[in-house]
Amino acid sequence: MAVPKKKTSKSRKNMRRAHDFLTPPNVSTCPQCKAPKLPHRACPSCGMYKGKEIIKADDL
Repeated sequence: MAVPKKKTSKSRKNMRRAHDFLTPPNVSTCPQCKAPKLPHRACPSCGMYKGKEIIKADDL
């Protein structure tokens, strides 16, 4: 069974984990209503995507 010869220091352990953080989601603005929305998704406030109404305004 493999056992480390030396104890891994806190610094080395944290350097290994440096890329394991969460990244915030990218937020773009809707060109029609200027509300924040996730990219490549229909706008939750007006229902438009790529200039077309995907979700009816009555359903929102």
